[in-house]
Amino acid sequence: MRRVLDLFSCAGGAGWGYHLAEFEVDGCDIADRPNYPFTYHRGDALEYLDRLTTTGDIDRYTLVHASPPCQAGCALTIGTNTSQGWGGTHQDLVTETRRLLDATGLPYVIEQPNGRAPIRKDISLCGEMFGLGVIRHRNFELGRWSTPTPAHRRHRGYVRGYRHGIYREGPYVAAYGEGGGKATVAEMQTAMGITWTDVHEELTEAIPPAYTRWIGTAFSTARQEVLV
Repeated sequence: MRRVLDLFSCAGGAGWGYHLAEFEVDGCDIADRPNYPFTYHRGDALEYLDRLTTTGDIDRYTLVHASPPCQAGCALTIGTNTSQGWGGTHQDLVTETRRLLDATGLPYVIEQPNGRAPIRKDISLCGEMFGLGVIRHRNFELGRWSTPTPAHRRHRGYVRGYRHGIYREGPYVAAYGEGGGKATVAEMQTAMGITWTDVHEELTEAIPPAYTRWIGTAFSTARQEVLV
């Protein structure tokens, strides 16, 4: 059975997608996540990864997925920080995450939103590719494996809500923030295919499981082709 280590797991959006792709899943996050639906370790994700590598316990995994906090490079956060006179206070964890992932010797995935995060955009996915009710663009760097990049489908309209003082209706909801026409908890659950948590903060940070289901399936196919 393939097994994935889900680092910076939050409530398990990525983990659930790998589960649907027939992986066993273990998660790690620094916060208490009682809604996480799989085996869970609470602690610093990078310290945990380093310890698993040092002890050799990392060898029980087939793949490592990491979604390090993105405030230092997220386009939305950068814009907000600039407008408010903030900025420059968020730590970039991507570089250190990659260094530790390289040390495992395993294939890996690093996920980040659009912005300035220093990752290769080997794959870019959005909700329209999977018929979801969110856009939620995400980029993925693939380490020690590769797969063809899927075509990005044209969006069908606007994300519902206010933008630059103008309210628009649209086929997608905004799964972040509150007010201004942004999605309710129930709307976010439906739009992203997440049913096991109703915590607003967890939903706003989650990626739709459809993304990692696609990645997990692509990884399994790529590894099988190598073996053949």
